[in-house]
Amino acid sequence: MTRHSAVPPPVTAVLDASSRWLPAGLGRVEEMLREQGHGYGDLLAADAGMTLEAGGKRLRPLLVLICAGEGGEEVAPRAACAIELIHMATLVHDDVLDDAPLRRGKPTVAASSGRDRATATGDLLFSRAFALLARHGDLRSIELLSRASVALARGELTQRQDAYDTSVTEERYLERCRLKTGTLFECACLLGCDDEELGRFGAEIGLAFQLLDDVLDVSGPPERTGKARGTDLLDGTVTLPLILAIGDDPQIGAADLRSLDPPAAEALCDRIAATGSLERVRTRALEMVATAKRRLGSTSLDPERCKLLDLVADGVVQRYG
Repeated sequence: MTRHSAVPPPVTAVLDASSRWLPAGLGRVEEMLREQGHGYGDLLAADAGMTLEAGGKRLRPLLVLICAGEGGEEVAPRAACAIELIHMATLVHDDVLDDAPLRRGKPTVAASSGRDRATATGDLLFSRAFALLARHGDLRSIELLSRASVALARGELTQRQDAYDTSVTEERYLERCRLKTGTLFECACLLGCDDEELGRFGAEIGLAFQLLDDVLDVSGPPERTGKARGTDLLDGTVTLPLILAIGDDPQIGAADLRSLDPPAAEALCDRIAATGSLERVRTRALEMVATAKRRLGSTSLDPERCKLLDLVADGVVQRYG
């Protein structure tokens, strides 16, 4: 019988392949997430609840729980909840910075409640993540999440510095993705188990996740991605599909990203896709996932958890297909 049918199919596949401890742990994480917005006033509770109800794949909590295993049922759900709160906070703040109207096909907190309330909501989610761990004296998890949060901030600053700059190099793009996305996946694995090879596994699938997300932004369609096609272009965010396309067609690099409107962004997406750069980025991401999966044989995990992490890595790819 399929369990947790409300979550995306790739995650459901992981839960169906697991023993009972994993669905139970993820259920506990969901309960803890729902508790975090209460006690701080009706407005913040409503906005935090809106962020939670927008859903998500819960990949980062899933990584924490799998890496911790069945014996981590006391500590792992707290760490898994904390990392998801950090992730949710960054999404809320990103939407403020980007003035984004939609997230996962639903109005953002910034769009529905205003930038000030959205900023406060993101701050609340950040603070609740660390308070949850501090209450139980989990200093190792606090240190790991603190380092990851600094990396997130550095990645965001890099993205803002590079906005609308079509001369951004592939190397700088990849470093930005490592900071903004790969580091939190790496942190999730290390929160579950102190194994550096697992951390490398997480960093690689996180980077692949971001590359495929950037492909989806160009390829769409909006009803699948929950946002307008070419949103990155409209925000001035230069991604690998655009970087590679400019290498093939320098005239694409002459486009003035600041002047784009939605129809012009879609037209530019078509030009980028025509160069074949989307398939090249997808191939690169698949190679990263394959490398990450090979690492699992060198970790300290038992066969069941290695199989589950293998399925999580497959889920990163399936979201593209």
